[in-house]
Amino acid sequence: MSGRRRLIFFSFLASILAGVFLGSGLYTFVAAHGASYLSNDPAVCVNCHVMREEFDGWQHGSHHAVAVCNDCHLPHDNVVHKLFVKASNGYYHSKAFTLMNFQEPIRIKPANAEVLEANCVRCHAAMIDEITAHGTLGVPTDPARKADLYGCVRCHEGVGHGPTR
Repeated sequence: MSGRRRLIFFSFLASILAGVFLGSGLYTFVAAHGASYLSNDPAVCVNCHVMREEFDGWQHGSHHAVAVCNDCHLPHDNVVHKLFVKASNGYYHSKAFTLMNFQEPIRIKPANAEVLEANCVRCHAAMIDEITAHGTLGVPTDPARKADLYGCVRCHEGVGHGPTR
């Protein structure tokens, strides 16, 4: 096979592989309602049946009228950080839920707990000025316990998602 024919053959093969890759990616995006994840709609969280209990709890919780999932679970410091956290959470959630390799009950990761804590403080700053003036919200220093007992939600566990038990 001449060099020109070889180039045409490999170009054709690369085009077919790129088409298959892009086509399957587009199909997956449409079938999984991918565009809905770009919204602020809390119902998106129920696209994955695993989140049904959290969604139902939120609907009955005290924050239902004032906050949606993104208000608490995404950072508000800058757009780049917000999009990074949303994209990385989306990747890890889709991977875990597709492969079914997540812990039950679902537990918040330390980095996401920090985002949650910052949003509690951001929204309730006027109310908690006296607490934050001392530089702590009672966050455990042991990293293994941070995800379980993190700041505000340590005592106010059912606030965002309502009663969990």
